[in-house]
Amino acid sequence: MSTSATVDPAALPDYAPVPRSALGPALNEQGYYVGRVERNLYWITDGTYQSAFLTTSDGVVVLDAPPTIGNNIQRAIDEIASANGVSNKVTHLIYSHHHADHAGASSLFDKNVTRIGHKETRKLLLRDDDPARPPNEETFEDRRTLEIGGERIDLAFHGANHSPDNIIIHLPDHDTMMLIDIVNPGWAPVYVANLTEDIPGYIEAPANALAYSWKHFIGGHLGRLGTRDDVTLHQQYMADISESSRNAVDTVDPTPYFVKYGENTWAALKGYLDEVTRVAAAPVIEKYTGVLAAADVYTESTTFWVMESIRLDLGYGSQVHP
Repeated sequence: MSTSATVDPAALPDYAPVPRSALGPALNEQGYYVGRVERNLYWITDGTYQSAFLTTSDGVVVLDAPPTIGNNIQRAIDEIASANGVSNKVTHLIYSHHHADHAGASSLFDKNVTRIGHKETRKLLLRDDDPARPPNEETFEDRRTLEIGGERIDLAFHGANHSPDNIIIHLPDHDTMMLIDIVNPGWAPVYVANLTEDIPGYIEAPANALAYSWKHFIGGHLGRLGTRDDVTLHQQYMADISESSRNAVDTVDPTPYFVKYGENTWAALKGYLDEVTRVAAAPVIEKYTGVLAAADVYTESTTFWVMESIRLDLGYGSQVHP
């Protein structure tokens, strides 16, 4: 029988300091911050996840319900509604996509709340059968414009990216774009490009967002709102990873790994791909450390996934046996 050992914090690795520009506002005693984005659109963060809501003459529209924020979503709504003398009743909930970390508190809201999302979101939520995430009854395929309490919300699906169902939520009258799990303002993506299922779609997603008119960006993660500059910086970061990955595929010789490991093909492949990843990631880490928080923590992981997409999705470096 094994027991887990207590880790000595002093033995853990050190990383580059987090740039102050990556950090958001301080949280309150309940562990959240709520602030105005523009007019009657508000955002909520617990420092790691983000949600948003729109107060209207017909009630409140919630945009995503992360479980880490949980009941603080309603507390934030109550706070704003009380201050502004408007209704705190949630009437609509919009899912950006089906993942539990962004929708896992949706069951906290009344069963009569109108749930809206992509048709693939409904399909995946029915598959997952998670009581915490009731499937959206209302769906759309490519685009849908909602008019709720005199407010406009444009929903659009441009294809798979982080997930097969991740959508754009555009609030043109509030100068705001909500696109979850693509750009983390001020920060590098977490593991394998924010745990993305479709790297070509992930790389294309920021350009799709920038084609809209907006000023404020809600990315779903960490402690602050984003800007168009945050999205273009992310684009450059990903472009640098892609270019560096191609260079590494072109230059790293796989021969020593297959000579060393012989019949153990998986060991040889691991050694080779790990070296390609290391070579590709190194100049990107150097360039972005101090610019994007945690660039030194996660760039290798994202580089591996981008490099594999370049090889497998795009066929780069693939050679046909003569």
